[in-house]
Amino acid sequence: MTTTTKADKALAKALKQAKVPRPGKPRRSGTAPGEKAGLSQGQIVRKRFLGNTAAIISLVLLVLILVLAYSAGGSFGIPGWWKYTHNQVNDLVNGGAPTLRLFPFSLGEHPFGQDRLGRDTFAQTMRGIQISTAVMFIIGIVSGFIGVVVGAAAGYFRGWVETVLMRLTDIVIIIPLIILAAVLGKVAGQSVAAGVQPYILGLFVGAAVWTGLARLVRAEFLSLREREFVDAARIAGASSARIIFKHILPNAVGVIIVSVTLSMSSAILLETSLSYIGMGVKAPDVSLGLLISQNQEAFSTRPWLFWWPGVFIVAICLCVNFIGDGLRDAFDPRQKKFNAKRAKDAPVQTPVQMPSGPGQLTDA
Repeated sequence: MTTTTKADKALAKALKQAKVPRPGKPRRSGTAPGEKAGLSQGQIVRKRFLGNTAAIISLVLLVLILVLAYSAGGSFGIPGWWKYTHNQVNDLVNGGAPTLRLFPFSLGEHPFGQDRLGRDTFAQTMRGIQISTAVMFIIGIVSGFIGVVVGAAAGYFRGWVETVLMRLTDIVIIIPLIILAAVLGKVAGQSVAAGVQPYILGLFVGAAVWTGLARLVRAEFLSLREREFVDAARIAGASSARIIFKHILPNAVGVIIVSVTLSMSSAILLETSLSYIGMGVKAPDVSLGLLISQNQEAFSTRPWLFWWPGVFIVAICLCVNFIGDGLRDAFDPRQKKFNAKRAKDAPVQTPVQMPSGPGQLTDA
């Protein structure tokens, strides 16, 4: 029968006050403070992303902009709720000035105003959002696919495959992007009809902006291919395709998603630049960049023709950038959000004072 001494009781009390975890119940390895153990990688990423206020607000705002544009202007053969189309010529109302009123709220006949031909600026802007965002997504998908394929093959196979693919990447990189995209946009405009020209433009430009992603994916694959789980898969007899798609690519998906997301905001600016210099979307279709190009001379007399497309370009780019930042923080386990309130309310752990026993030195 053991006897509990006074020193043992003092030690237990000191450990309890210092909140030292009891033996036998260690915290699960790999679980960050404040996160529950047992969550899958997808649940952890979703929890971190939903905890990013700026990213969530940007995602909601981007969805609202897209819903407004596609519901007002119509899409996929379904007419929209707005009564004017982007090419419809109407009589000038209020001298072409915007009829939008906030107090009391009223849209009026032409809330964003009219151009000198009487076309409704609201309808043109909504159509421009549809075209510009569609081109943006096409560029992101095409450049992401090409960049991942080239980077993954170069980083995994090495040797002559890496040499050929990286030299091809270097050749594309040294060509100024705006010149290459302008040439491809000009070819797209001459080779297809006006109705599908913006989407072909997205395909052509996407084939020119994949180089940055390819370099990032190659660097990620060079690091991951030397890991232990890849060696174990090779020993188990897994094929190269299975190792790439089942083992390495899932571990690199964070870098890929973040890079593609952030490049999409650059894509809409590139499309705007091409349309501004006349190498992008062609009439009778419109894009946000084309609207700015057409109305730049009216900036001093009818500024609303210039400002409305510019406001939506800035809003879309900011939303995509904030969403990309949120995805980066969610996928990167090293990104920790500092919570001042939690740090302030956290109890201060005091050092454990070991009770003195027989034969032990005490402080004088």
